[in-house]
Parts: sequence; structure tokens; C-alpha cells
Amino acid sequence: MDLGDVMNELYNSFNKYFEIVIADTPQLLEQVYKIRYQVLCVEQRIPGFEPSQFPDQQEKDDDDAHSMHALLKFRSTDEYIGTVRLILFNPEQPQKLFPVELNTQLDLDLCDVDRLPRQHTAEVSRFVVINRFNRRKENRRRGDSQPSADGKETEERRTTDRRSGLTIALVLMAGVMRMSVQHNVRYWLSMVDTPLKRLLGFDGVELIPIGPPVNYHGMRRPYIVRVEEILQSMYKDHHDAWQVLTDAGKYDLLSNQKMLN
Repeated sequence: MDLGDVMNELYNSFNKYFEIVIADTPQLLEQVYKIRYQVLCVEQRIPGFEPSQFPDQQEKDDDDAHSMHALLKFRSTDEYIGTVRLILFNPEQPQKLFPVELNTQLDLDLCDVDRLPRQHTAEVSRFVVINRFNRRKENRRRGDSQPSADGKETEERRTTDRRSGLTIALVLMAGVMRMSVQHNVRYWLSMVDTPLKRLLGFDGVELIPIGPPVNYHGMRRPYIVRVEEILQSMYKDHHDAWQVLTDAGKYDLLSNQKMLN
């Protein structure tokens, strides 16, 4: 196998197994809310997401009104298996805080969020995958495997090595990338648990901590991603993952910025 084959392996798997669908219709949004209900309220039973709170079996909150949502479709069965949300800056409520600002303890020495350009900042949240495609639960117990595109697991290499196989986490982040390009989002805020942070890091999506861990729907830590920086780094050091994240450059924020300028 030559270098070109290696560099394209993840991207080929991405196109073979998955389709990213932006939920921009009432019907697609209903699918988003139903998946969130299924994962958060039924499968994971996370405190604060009791099923009785959502009699219509659709998990929603006030942030959905000013968010974009992406669905992940598994091509072989034509079913939606996951979703992710990007909470956008609301120009009609410019002082409104993101959930990460409300529910964590941000360290100003690590990042002064108040100095970020709010119109180019968004929060990644409701990062969910239905149970039979989600191996992060096993990862928490063992710490020795990762999810792959076909639902199988691969043995962990040393942390200095790349992992083999396409992760669902990277594919969902490709959905985030598409929404970010559409709204010129250059900074991602998030509250993430350790397994997800580790998975994304192996593909070059480096999350920078901006505060201590907090118990918010489980132990999570606040992070920031400077999108332009990770795109540059991934293009050089994790080019195969960059291809997935940007759909081979179609949704590269840097390229879109050059076109706008």
C-alpha cells in the first residue's frame, strides 16, 4: 500500500459508510430531537434527562432555537444514527452566554472567553450516537479501543502512534465543520468527557482546556478549539483525518476565508 492509499483510507471509509445531513427542515429536526431523546433519556439515562420531562419523546431545550444541527446517516441501512448541535451567537441577544459559560468554571488565565469575537464563536453540544454504534462506554471501562466505521474495534497503539480506522467522533465533527463554514465560526467551545477528548485528539482535533473538570451530566471539562489552527495542523500532520473533517477541502474554513478576501 503506497502513501496515497494510506492518506485516503479514512476518507474512502467516510464516503462508503456515512452521509452527513444538515437538519434544516421540521422533519429532519424531529429526527434530531428523537435521537437525542433515545440516547440521553432512554439509553444513557443521564440525570437531568428524565423521560417524563419529554412526553413527546423529543429532547429539546432553549438553545435549539438559535442552533444548527447535523444528522449522521448510515448508508447501508439508510438510518440516522447520531446527531450534533452547534449553538450559534445570537445577534438579537448579544449578551447571552453559551452553556459552557453558565455551567463550568472558566479559567481566565487559560482563555478569556470575553475577548473572543462572539459572532465567530459557537458551542458544540448534544454530541450523541445511538448505542449500537457507540463504543465510548467500553472505552471508559477499558481505555484500550476505539469505535470504527463498521462497529468493530481496533487495538490501541501507543499514544505516539495514529490509530487505524474511522471514528464516529471524527465523522460528527465533519458535520460541525460544515455548519461552521456556513456561519464563519472560528472558535468552538465545548464541554467534553475524557474519552471523547482522547478520540478526537488522535485524529488531530486538539481540544485546549480552559477550566477544571465539573460534574455536569457526568464529569466534563470546558475546552476551546481554534478552528483555523487545527485545520493547518491537521492538513500537515493528520491529512487523512483532515480530508474527512473538510470533505477533502470542500469545507475548509481557511479556503473559504481566502475566497471571501
